[in-house]
Amino acid sequence: MVHSRGQAIAAVAAAVRASSPVIIASAPDAGGYVGPGWFKALIMAAREAVPGACFSSLLDCGDNVGAALAAIRTEIEGVVFTGRTDVAWRLADIAEQHGVRFETRRPQEVLDLGEGFFASEENLLRRCAEFLSRGLQIS
Repeated sequence: MVHSRGQAIAAVAAAVRASSPVIIASAPDAGGYVGPGWFKALIMAAREAVPGACFSSLLDCGDNVGAALAAIRTEIEGVVFTGRTDVAWRLADIAEQHGVRFETRRPQEVLDLGEGFFASEENLLRRCAEFLSRGLQIS
């Protein structure tokens, strides 16, 4: 779970070094307070900084319908929506039309890099590498 551009780049770089795919996920409910534009720019920066990296991304919109719709319309790669089931069905249909992955559950095994928000790149890389060595994915 990343909270900054530097964290996303470190997670992707560590995944490349470990030859492991990862999911870059936002913090819970981030779609409502950082928005899809910020998240899309963060993912683009990680792809540019680490060319050829194998990773996917999920913007967590919690139960915020407006944030989920905005993310889908922005064509964010993946959206997490944890709201009402009837609404989730409608959003899933819209997401499919836009080619956006749609999830109703947050990733379970995650390394939350927010705990070391101001950590150095070296420290972030080390934490990610340790996590990946356990055979888990960074989210």
